[in-house]
Amino acid sequence: MNISAKSFGTLSDGREALLYTLEAGDLRLSISEFGAAWTSLVVPSRRRGPADILLGFSTLEGYIHNGPSMGVTVGRFANRIGGGAFSLDGKKYSLYKNDGDNTLHGGRVGFSRQLWKGERYTEGSGVFVRFELFSPDGDEGYPGNLRAAVTYGVDDCNRIKALYEARVDKRCPVNFTNHSYFNLAGEGRGNILSHELKLYASHYLEPDAALIPTGRLLPVEGSPLDFRSPRPISGGYSAVCGGKTDATGAGYDHCFAVDARDAGGECVPCAEIREPESGRSLRLDTTQPGVQFYSGNFLAGIPGKAGSVYAKNAGFCLETQHFPDSPNRNEFPDAIFGPGRDYREESVFSLEF
Repeated sequence: MNISAKSFGTLSDGREALLYTLEAGDLRLSISEFGAAWTSLVVPSRRRGPADILLGFSTLEGYIHNGPSMGVTVGRFANRIGGGAFSLDGKKYSLYKNDGDNTLHGGRVGFSRQLWKGERYTEGSGVFVRFELFSPDGDEGYPGNLRAAVTYGVDDCNRIKALYEARVDKRCPVNFTNHSYFNLAGEGRGNILSHELKLYASHYLEPDAALIPTGRLLPVEGSPLDFRSPRPISGGYSAVCGGKTDATGAGYDHCFAVDARDAGGECVPCAEIREPESGRSLRLDTTQPGVQFYSGNFLAGIPGKAGSVYAKNAGFCLETQHFPDSPNRNEFPDAIFGPGRDYREESVFSLEF
């Protein structure tokens, strides 16, 4: 096991961002203090040798201008809030609208374009970095002084552990996730449509045209969103795109309700995905009630690492989270935290190769 730190670059205000590299088992994960972003994950393959399976950028500058939110930690509220507003305890809160009429991934800046403070440590069979960030009352329109802590670690069983925590002094919506784009064949090596996906989800949240939930949970059975048994992403792709597979934005961008989401705070199976050529597979377990499966629909010629250019479907995201627009939906799992109720969620990414 090993953990190291080096400079990843300097922001315009002179602050330095460190890049941590965590090595345990057969994995090597790099994470930047800027955005608490996963920048690289090198994984072996018995068939093809090691490869970096995360889309991303080689320099800090790429993450400063990171339109697709590659690798970043998202907050205060991941995913969308309809109408860029919510009401809480008799007061309406207006947020910055950065997705049409809606708020996406925290707003104009959110947590993904801020400098977190990292602290590295070793514990048991793993190496970890704990990132902390303070968000003042009124930040992006949200109430309360919020202290966020996100811990990422790698252990000798080839698992990445993610712990999301927050404490806020007023009642406030809180919803963190990691927004890494994976390609288990290796970043820059084609698209992810041949990956075989299984989701432990019998229902998904019906979205409207702006991808805001209608409030209805629909069964996946008989639909192109049925991944209860492993199948290639390509299998239902044309159907979910309405036949317009080349259209920008068309594809999977759906929140699924994790079947065992009432498991009392314990991690439960959420997703499994395998890339047949390399033999690499990823299993995801979580305490979160939902997972957003996104097939990289808005990637369009984005320059990435080592000369790679990321086209549509170059990577996929599995974002464990509370349901989108939860602050406006009382029927959804409660995403309001504050005095007497701290936020704490976990996810575990297990790699095999």
